[in-house]
Amino acid sequence: MPAGLNRALLTVAGAVVAVILAIAICSVAIIIAGGEPLTALTALFDFGEAARAQSNSIATFLNRAVPLFIAGLAVAVGFRMNLFNIGVEGQYRIAAICAAYVGSTFTAPAPLQITVIIVVAALVGGLYALIPAIMKVTRGVNEVISTIMLNYIAINLAAFLVRGPFAGQRAEGELTVSTPELPDSAMFPDLNFLFDGFGLLPPTRGGGLWGFLIVAIVLGVAIWVVLERTRFGFNIKASGLNGPAALASGVNPKKMVISAMVLSGAIAGLIGLPEILGDRGAYNSNFTAGLGFLGIAVALLGRNKPVGIAIAALLFAFLDRAQGALQFADIPPSVITIIQGTIVLLVVVANEVTNRIALRLEERRAAQQLGRNTPVEVNA
Repeated sequence: MPAGLNRALLTVAGAVVAVILAIAICSVAIIIAGGEPLTALTALFDFGEAARAQSNSIATFLNRAVPLFIAGLAVAVGFRMNLFNIGVEGQYRIAAICAAYVGSTFTAPAPLQITVIIVVAALVGGLYALIPAIMKVTRGVNEVISTIMLNYIAINLAAFLVRGPFAGQRAEGELTVSTPELPDSAMFPDLNFLFDGFGLLPPTRGGGLWGFLIVAIVLGVAIWVVLERTRFGFNIKASGLNGPAALASGVNPKKMVISAMVLSGAIAGLIGLPEILGDRGAYNSNFTAGLGFLGIAVALLGRNKPVGIAIAALLFAFLDRAQGALQFADIPPSVITIIQGTIVLLVVVANEVTNRIALRLEERRAAQQLGRNTPVEVNA
């Protein structure tokens, strides 16, 4: 069996075993919480009885997966360079509010309006990620520490901006504050026609199926090409694995650190746009938080590969969507968090185990091949 196929099969087997073990461990947690594991498992796959409820559940599931997938891509770019960009949370929050505000200041044809908003979000996210990159290459500051501190700055800066300079008008007595509403030309067209194609009723909750799903798919393909099929992607991986060796071969590791962090931040800047352009039409004080931190788990679960990240994002989104169904079944929603954390932990352990098994198999195969090719001496 080819080494690549053997390693892939081991990886899949390890992931399956990890998920099964996670379900078993969480079943114990459910029993301790006074619930029934079988009831919880049934609730996980409960998309509703009415046709409209099923469509809304599917749309909610896919809409949740889109920002998680983009967050996973952002983190994975840094991981490829052995950089832990923990600042994705702050980068997408500050990028989202800036893009929403800029988009509200003018009106243009939809393609131009949406393009400007996307470009602004990517620029702000990339520039904010440039700060820890420069600190690392010039002063040797660990990116984990700098990005965590910058998260707090970005989160509180966004909270100040949405209540101050970027605040829009709000009705009397309304507690939620937001940026000015985006014009209709800034709203991304939905994909509800896909439900018609499958004979389902179009969803009505949360703006339907967000059209930014298409952008996420294109982004995933582009990142795969950049990381796996270009010299830039090879240089990032080489610099992350061995900086001195990369420098000896003509690659500037410091330049690659800056490039990888800026690219990671630019991708992170897009995380909040599906929600803004697909549903809310503005950045408000109730904007979804925590996507950057979840992106770390998604990237780890997907092994920093766009296809794996997509599968991990769908899994996390599927579990998140089930929180309401679990509450109706009298199962604590915290079980979802336990399942997510357990799966990530076990998959990371399984990856390490399967990597070691694959390495031993390859060494054994190489030794056998060397034994066949070694000439046998015959004594006269």
